[in-house]
Amino acid sequence: MPRVRFAPSPTGYLHIGSARTFIFNWLYARRHGGTMILRIDDTDAGRNTQDSEDSIFDGLRWLGLDWDEQYRQSERLDLHTAKALAIFEQGHAYRDFTPQEDAAEKAHATGASTWLCNPEMRELSREESDRRAAAGEPFVLRFRVPREPVREVGFEDEVYGAQSKSTADIEDFALLRSNGLPTYHMASCADDADLGITHIIRGQDHLTNTFKHVLIFEALGVAAARFAHLPLLIAPDGSKLSKRKHGPVVSVTTYRDAGFLPQAYVNFLCLLGWNPKDDREKMSIEEITAIFGFEGINRSNAVVNFSDEDPIDPKALWLNSQHLYALPVETLAALLEPWAAAAGWTPEPGQLLQIAPLIQERMKTFADFAAVADFFFVEPLPPYDAAELIPQKGAAAMAALVLERAKQTLAQTEFTHDALEQALRAAAAEIGVKAGQMFQPVRVAVCGRKVAPPLFETLAVLGRALTLARLDRALELVRS
Repeated sequence: MPRVRFAPSPTGYLHIGSARTFIFNWLYARRHGGTMILRIDDTDAGRNTQDSEDSIFDGLRWLGLDWDEQYRQSERLDLHTAKALAIFEQGHAYRDFTPQEDAAEKAHATGASTWLCNPEMRELSREESDRRAAAGEPFVLRFRVPREPVREVGFEDEVYGAQSKSTADIEDFALLRSNGLPTYHMASCADDADLGITHIIRGQDHLTNTFKHVLIFEALGVAAARFAHLPLLIAPDGSKLSKRKHGPVVSVTTYRDAGFLPQAYVNFLCLLGWNPKDDREKMSIEEITAIFGFEGINRSNAVVNFSDEDPIDPKALWLNSQHLYALPVETLAALLEPWAAAAGWTPEPGQLLQIAPLIQERMKTFADFAAVADFFFVEPLPPYDAAELIPQKGAAAMAALVLERAKQTLAQTEFTHDALEQALRAAAAEIGVKAGQMFQPVRVAVCGRKVAPPLFETLAVLGRALTLARLDRALELVRS
């Protein structure tokens, strides 16, 4: 059974690309009955923050996808060090005593941003190396990349196919820093080997690191995991989505706070770089899990569409609206409760259950709730344009007549959908106006706008007393 892992570093909020990596790992594990592991890669103590870690957990919990095992790299440093020293003892690594400033000066002098190796340190005898280490001289432990003979390091990527790189092009990379702490390469590979990770599913930006990781796995004497690298998420201008450049647009919690359903957002992220090989777009998590596979992952990068004016991808909004429309009314009503509280409203028992079906198709996200449902809770209504009460230009007298007759009618009509519709249509006929000329002034009077949920259902929810009070105020506006 597969064992996969998601290994975020707590150095910033949960990036949507990282969230997609978590989702793809989760989908693969769940489809194949495997194990999903969350491993916090927190060995970079200088950059880690508690806020960042909290954001990671907040984002993952909001997505609603679980994990089976959890680890923290900082609690596994002894393992990382032991594995690095084992590689050293086998002759696959060497101590580099070059002071950091000297190494930087050498790189600058040669005009190189990296260097393949330091021959002086690489060829240092073991005796001399042990003596200098015993004397307390600081060193970096470097992997001894094979040079003679030069060979190819290769692996088969589940997405990008066969990958190969010559050892002549791989530098002697660090395993332990001069402070004794493991590098990303060492800690990641030691943990992957120890935890029995079978598939490493991560972003395409890690593909070049994989050649080094294959060498580490070989030196540790363990079979390398299968690798699947995912296409990157990019901005509309083609640049890589960056926390620094694009800000909250790339944070998962931005979408949570904007009122997205987690299942809709998972659906959206899945379609960034993967497709089900059919015409489906709106899919439940269960549907995606049943068909997810590496063969559906694209090699080209996926664009997240947003602008300075609108940070939310229109496709994400559309998918969210589709998932909202499909919710059972009881579920939707329960989900609306915190949004009502956030707006400062206290619904009566059962009121949200009545309102939910009236506004369900008028919301793209839960953040729209306050705008489409305010008139159910705000009393008195905010000021509105009295001209909207008048069904046609210059017909103020007609509007007054309609509102007066509507008030008389509704004062004695049963407040149910059918009764309200029948009574108002009859009233319109009696005073010689079209039904629409009756309904518009009433709708504006009770909702404060022309565009609102279905009139008769709305009246039934508002009730007789509130409806008559609002008709009175509308009459005052028309006559003033």
